[in-house]
Amino acid sequence: MSEPARSLPTESGGRPAPGPLRDWLSAMKTHSPAEKPRPDPKAGHGAAESAWSPRVVGRSEPTHAAESEDADISELMAENLMLKAKLRLEAERQDELQAILAEEIRTLRAHIQDEIGSLDDLRAEQAEIRAERERFKAERASMQAERSALVGERDALREERDLWRARTEALAQPLFQAQKR
Repeated sequence: MSEPARSLPTESGGRPAPGPLRDWLSAMKTHSPAEKPRPDPKAGHGAAESAWSPRVVGRSEPTHAAESEDADISELMAENLMLKAKLRLEAERQDELQAILAEEIRTLRAHIQDEIGSLDDLRAEQAEIRAERERFKAERASMQAERSALVGERDALREERDLWRARTEALAQPLFQAQKR
């Protein structure tokens, strides 16, 4: 079956070389023995099975044109049978390939869904990180503002402390000067 159906090997006479089907067809054409007597159905099965042979129906005398037409028809029938067998094999192979492809597509779809799920998880995690970073930025800004306020308050307290110190020194100075005299 590796040989193309249309390219048939030919003998030297230009006639197709006989193949198994052509051999059988030509044997059926040339074999026209007188009809054998049928065994008695009442006789045992053993005799019927050993004496049985296929019945060949005789033909009226064919002409040369009818024989060549029959040869062409038998050749076409043989080619048709070979093509049908090849078509059946190709259909089976195509069905197998389609089943394999369908399984591969299912596997790829499952893999893609897994990857999309992972990507969605990653995006959600990135969104959480961004939100947390923004929260930290806001906290940092508020802490810096609070620090600035504390620094300002501290500076104000130092100034007030220095002012009170200066007042107490000013008030205490006459007391200490009077005693030294």
